[in-house]
Amino acid sequence: MLKSKLGGQTEIGGRGDGGWVVVYSKAGLALTESFEGVRLVAYQDQVGRWTIGYGHAEGVHEGDTCTQEQAEQWLEQDVQWAESVVNNHVTIPLTQTQFDALVDFVFNVGSGNFEHSSLLELVNTGDFEQAAQQFEKWSHAGGVVVAGLLRRRIAEEQEFSGK
Repeated sequence: MLKSKLGGQTEIGGRGDGGWVVVYSKAGLALTESFEGVRLVAYQDQVGRWTIGYGHAEGVHEGDTCTQEQAEQWLEQDVQWAESVVNNHVTIPLTQTQFDALVDFVFNVGSGNFEHSSLLELVNTGDFEQAAQQFEKWSHAGGVVVAGLLRRRIAEEQEFSGK
C-alpha cells in the first residue's frame, strides 16, 4: 500500500486503478465491538430486527443461538462487507481514522442509508468538517433519539475527526 501524509495523519490506499482500498484497523474493530457487544442468543434491536452475535442480522430468527466463534466469524464477514461498501463508494483518499469511522457507521446503519447520505456526499467533495457534523443526525431509531446511538455517533464523529 502507498502511504503519504494528509493533515498530519496517514493516508493509505492505492490499487493502481485510481481506487483506494483501506482495511479496518484494530482500533476501528474495537469501536464496533464496544458498541455492538456480543449476544449469543437472538434479540430484537431498537427497530425490532432480529440480531445475534456482534450485531449480525442476516438470516436471524427468534430463538437462534450461536457460539462465540460463530459470532466472531460473522463479525469478520460483516466488517469485510462494510469495508467494501466504504471502499466502493468513497471516491477520495481517507485517513485511517476517517475510514474506521465510516466502516463502523456503515456496519450500523447499512449500505443503502450510507450510499444516499449527505455524509457520503460531503466526504466525496472533501468537506470533512461538514461531513463530521453529519454523524449525529443518524442517532434515531424508529423516529426517536436513542442515547446509545447518539453516543456511537459522537464516537464516530470524534474518530472521523482524528480526536
